[in-house]
Amino acid sequence: MFNNSLSIPVTDEQLDEFGGKMRSRPRRKRRKSEFRGKSELAKRTCKQLTRWWPLLLFLTALLLLVFEASKIGWRSRTSKSELEFREKKPNVVVSSTKKSEGNLNRLDAPRCLKLLPPEELQHLDFPLNKDSFVPIKKVIYLSESNVPYDKNSQQELGTTRFNLFTGYQTLNQRDQSFKVNETASVHCGFYSENGGFTISNEDKSYMQTCKSVVSTCAFGGGDDLYQPIGITDTSLQKVCYVAFWDEITLATQEEQGHIINTDRFIGKWRIVIVKNLPFRDQRLNGKIPKMLAHRLFPNARYSIWVDSKSQFRRDPLGVFEALLWRSKSVLAISEHGARSSVYDEAKAVVKKNKATPEEVEVQITQYHHDGLPEDKRFNGKKALNEASVIVREHTPTTNLFMCLWFNEVVRFTSRDQLSFPYVLWRLKVSKNINMFPVCTRKDLVNSMGHIRKAKPLG
Repeated sequence: MFNNSLSIPVTDEQLDEFGGKMRSRPRRKRRKSEFRGKSELAKRTCKQLTRWWPLLLFLTALLLLVFEASKIGWRSRTSKSELEFREKKPNVVVSSTKKSEGNLNRLDAPRCLKLLPPEELQHLDFPLNKDSFVPIKKVIYLSESNVPYDKNSQQELGTTRFNLFTGYQTLNQRDQSFKVNETASVHCGFYSENGGFTISNEDKSYMQTCKSVVSTCAFGGGDDLYQPIGITDTSLQKVCYVAFWDEITLATQEEQGHIINTDRFIGKWRIVIVKNLPFRDQRLNGKIPKMLAHRLFPNARYSIWVDSKSQFRRDPLGVFEALLWRSKSVLAISEHGARSSVYDEAKAVVKKNKATPEEVEVQITQYHHDGLPEDKRFNGKKALNEASVIVREHTPTTNLFMCLWFNEVVRFTSRDQLSFPYVLWRLKVSKNINMFPVCTRKDLVNSMGHIRKAKPLG
């Protein structure tokens, strides 16, 4: 009989391989068991959260309550410190605007202001006086000696702020002051010796020596004094730098460590202390050195006004050459960056609470009555200005222009950009005015922002 069995040889290596496969199966079971363990842990965690969520919510609310209480305590301490400061200095309030330290002493190359090269700036000098035709040859400033005060005139003044410093300009006198003759008569501040804005004889003597001047002011403890930069040696010899302070600002600056030396200087600035300011509104007091430089510096041919919130950073002789002499202009001032029309600006002034709606309405109504058009340009120039920097030659025409502008600011609102277009339109001889773009103004100064603002005088 045949043997039907079949023998299959198996080596030791095949046995090891088979044994390895058999051993791999329990590993899969262990991974499955591990997954089940994690699932059980997640279930237990969710169960505990469901059980204790009211307590967790309570703890979260308690932490938020403690945080808010600490914030209130910090604000209370801050308010108390500010109150103590104000009690010590009742005429000064701290502004919320902080100065931009990054802008201080920044002297980058100008983008729009076309200055001469440095070697040419060093050799600049004032041009010779030219005998050119001018419609106004002389301006007479009215005072109580030539136009005595008429008590009856107050009846038509309404709520205007005319006083012994300004004189009491009537509406008829206002109309007459815009009529151009070779000799013009106009109210222009300093009407009475008892009108205020008192300056010492020593300071007056210094101011009379200035042939050109860069000026600024801070009244009521206002902004800090920023030293001018970018100046050539030639300009330092030919240009005065004068800062007008009152006694409150003097005390505030001394507390900041800014001490006037024996020559009445702080750095390059000659400090002039003004007493008996004529207006309660410190903004209006600031218009006096801003607009009436020709009255304060009677022998100066040129002037540059710089707001106290700015640091002047260009050579003044170079600025005169670039903005006045090169274009044969007598007045240079910046265009407004946002608007063109005085009527649009009036709405913005009210919206931003820069003046009351009632006083703005009085001013705009008068300008409508006088026929001020809504044209956005006069004589090809943008009507609305921004007057933080004013560069000008002191000619009879520009002196009259500034007097008229000052009187409008006193009669109506302190927002001088509302009255500038009106004077530009009504004084027909104002032709040589350089309305430079905003980027040029930014080239002239480093804007620091207001540090402090003053309360009205009591």
